[in-house]
Amino acid sequence: MLRRTFANWLKMYPALAYLLAVLITALTTGLLLIARNDINTTLVALLYLLPVGLSSALWGLGPGALAALASFIAFNFFFIPPYYTLLVHHTQDLVVLLVFFGVSITIGQLVGRVRKNLSEATAREHEAYRMYELSTRLAGLRQEDEIVHTLAEHSQLSFWAERVDVLIEARTGSSPLYVSIDKREQPDDNVKPTLLMPLQSPAGYWGEIRLWRPSSPFTQAEERLLQTFANQSVLALERARLSQAASRARLLEESDRFKSSLLSSVSHELRTPLATIKAAVTSLRTETVPWDSEARADLLAVVEEETDNLNQLVGNLLNMSRIEAGALKPQRSWNLLAEIASSAIDRMRKQTQKHHLETDVSDDLPLVPVDYFQIEQVFINLISNSIKYSPEDTTVAIHARRLDGGMLQVTVSNQGPPVPAEHLERIFDKFYRVTAADRVTGAGLGLSICKGIVEAHGGRIWAENLALGFAFHFTLPLSWEGFHEGTRQELPEE
Repeated sequence: MLRRTFANWLKMYPALAYLLAVLITALTTGLLLIARNDINTTLVALLYLLPVGLSSALWGLGPGALAALASFIAFNFFFIPPYYTLLVHHTQDLVVLLVFFGVSITIGQLVGRVRKNLSEATAREHEAYRMYELSTRLAGLRQEDEIVHTLAEHSQLSFWAERVDVLIEARTGSSPLYVSIDKREQPDDNVKPTLLMPLQSPAGYWGEIRLWRPSSPFTQAEERLLQTFANQSVLALERARLSQAASRARLLEESDRFKSSLLSSVSHELRTPLATIKAAVTSLRTETVPWDSEARADLLAVVEEETDNLNQLVGNLLNMSRIEAGALKPQRSWNLLAEIASSAIDRMRKQTQKHHLETDVSDDLPLVPVDYFQIEQVFINLISNSIKYSPEDTTVAIHARRLDGGMLQVTVSNQGPPVPAEHLERIFDKFYRVTAADRVTGAGLGLSICKGIVEAHGGRIWAENLALGFAFHFTLPLSWEGFHEGTRQELPEE
């Protein structure tokens, strides 16, 4: 830190380096004067090369040349007889002075040139390292605010700036971004930035980087490095916006595909019951069917059944929309699972007339904190799916048991055909149908809704093939631990 502070002082006051070169020459002269009577002129000449080389190495060609001139004068004035004059009486002394001056100038230039080359190499290495570090960090970012914050933080560290501001102007589909890093103890907004670098690309003006560093001016190399920072950041911002545009395009494509699937499935499911209802109502309006006849009762039963189907379809669509929007929040209360299963079976009584329904849900099972109507919907959907895919006069069984770890597992099995292994994971996807729509009715939403409801309760649902059929399994927690949605009710005292 002290070294950098001293370097900043030299950048602000270049004459300080020349003054130091003279001072170090004067110090060498003082030390040599103490031992003037004990050393010869040749040794004095060699020792005077030290301040010349040191000044050139530390401060460059100019201070080194000044140190060489000062050493030449001091050597002549203090160590060549007659002392304290610049006169030279002996040819040998004159040759020594001339050789010393030439050697000192040459050494100063060589050392100064080496120092300059070393400084340039070090600066290039610093630029390459900082550029690599910034590029590496930007490569993994996809959000504009992260890119802007990284640029500000990296600029502050690379240039030792007291304050860095990065401003990105608002563009179509985005809002303006502003990040400021201020390390000053007493911030002053009236101070103008030391350096301002625009963020530009062929597409136009993006914003700017502002740096405050009043302690030392920015060198051309630093300005060049900051320009590279700006270019890399603009590329990262363009990449982020292109990625966001591609994501929006994929979402729109997915939305369009979803809409097409929805319209196709719903239109098919709506058309069939509506056609049945229309035919039944048309027959009832005619006088060919007596009011007290069995046929009229059958037609009214058909209307009621198809109306229930339509109501179930609309309910599934509403539930799916709530799941998609994240608005399906269970209103939990302590319930007996046997009562929920019994209610679902009662509601499915007409649909299950051609199947045998077996229930093994004990009243002794613990109460479960669930939304009564949502779990009832899960039972209805699973039973409905089971009777659709299993032959008539086969058995649909419901079984529930307690598991270790505070969970309750429910199994709804049927004697339908097995499902290929590649379809087992996907049967809970929206509109996914294993069987062709012309063979089995349904919009392909029931199982997806079951998955959303069960997961909202903190459980999981899966399917598996059995030796003589097919089964759905789902679990439900037996405690409130980990739940934060809905209204909590305490377990009633027995």
